[in-house]
Amino acid sequence: MLTLASNLTAARSQMAFTLGFHIILASLGVALPAMMLIANYRGLRHDDADALTLARRWSKAVAVTFAVGAVTGTVLSFEFGLLWPAFTGRFGQVFGVLFAIEGVFFFLEAIFIAIYIFGWRYLSPWAHFWSGVPVVISGLGGAFSVVAVNSWMNQPQGFSPSSGKVTSVDPWKVIFNPAVPYEVPHMILAAYLVTGFLVASIYAVGMLRGRRDRIHRLGLLIPLTVACIATPIQFAVGDTAARAIAKDQPVKFAAMECVQKTSTDVTEYIYGRCTSNGVKGGIGIPGFDSFLVGWSTSTQVTGLDSVRPDDRPPANTMLHWAFDTMVGICTVLIALGAWFGFVWWRRRDIPQTKWFLRACALSGVSAIVALECGWIITEVGRQPWIVYNVMRTSDAVTQANGIWITFSLVLAIYVALGATLIIALRAMSRRWRSEGGREDEVPYGPDTGAPPVAAEGPR
Repeated sequence: MLTLASNLTAARSQMAFTLGFHIILASLGVALPAMMLIANYRGLRHDDADALTLARRWSKAVAVTFAVGAVTGTVLSFEFGLLWPAFTGRFGQVFGVLFAIEGVFFFLEAIFIAIYIFGWRYLSPWAHFWSGVPVVISGLGGAFSVVAVNSWMNQPQGFSPSSGKVTSVDPWKVIFNPAVPYEVPHMILAAYLVTGFLVASIYAVGMLRGRRDRIHRLGLLIPLTVACIATPIQFAVGDTAARAIAKDQPVKFAAMECVQKTSTDVTEYIYGRCTSNGVKGGIGIPGFDSFLVGWSTSTQVTGLDSVRPDDRPPANTMLHWAFDTMVGICTVLIALGAWFGFVWWRRRDIPQTKWFLRACALSGVSAIVALECGWIITEVGRQPWIVYNVMRTSDAVTQANGIWITFSLVLAIYVALGATLIIALRAMSRRWRSEGGREDEVPYGPDTGAPPVAAEGPR
């Protein structure tokens, strides 16, 4: 029993770390190619050499992050089988089709990333632009496939029987399970939000350090615009998702909101400590939790008392704080987008104050924190089930020894990968800032059959 408990803690810790690391790279893999293509389109449509320079630089960043993401994703695929053999053994034939689809999109993305990068010299400008479109589509397809697996774990259907060996699988019901309509858009929007604010924050830091050339202004403008459009849409999708969770996974919602007893007119608490006797501390808004669930304070909200203690998610305070932090950051980012939109409407320019640039510089890290909080809610909130109401996480974990050792090895590998990624990106950035760094970046050379676009100096 002690060995099982230790294995469960070690396996969950390892999965939490690797998922938390990989989800950032996965978000970049989904959304950064779109930023790249927007810059590419602007460069071609408006004969803008600076936009083309950005597109070429971002294409190199796409290649680097894709390569590191491929490694971390491969580790995750092995962890599924090694850490949770009972889960993959019993349900592999159920969700395996989605991982197969994801694999197809992964290889397509890799192929077209290579074509796009080499195409700067060997394809005509518009043919080269269109070669990047499959990269964006493949990223979206891969995200759909992976998130659909997670959605199925939260709302399992499309197989029978519910216990014992699975003998009948309906792939369409598995792929389009009830949680897909809100989980998939929520994750894809999160990817665009995180990538947009993260890239914008890098250029905001450069502008705070005095680099006010047009490259930096465009580098801030393009991703910030995408992120500011995605954020209010994400807020609306997240609100829909929370209401769906209250209906389909009421115990998860109760843990998120620290609702101990099933009742109406439930108070919404902002932060505070969850206890068996209610929330201690925090800011309470009477009846607002019921209103958020059903648009009326008389709406009944299911509490944790609806299930046995061993069927309740652990660490309710962490879940509650993660939910409040995610919503709070999204609200602040919406305010940042409103600030940006108002000034752009009035002046057709980015706000020039240092406070705006400081806010942009902080937005990237803030968006990543919100992303991680979302995954904490999704994964911890489903516990103690690995497949909701079908298989417990404790029944799926491996019985093998040495999980803490593999966790230590994976931790060391990921730290090395993270350091390598940061060093590589910083080296690229320093070279781009060097005096002659743009000479090698002239897009569309003589091999394309079109006259090259000359790179312009900072202005």
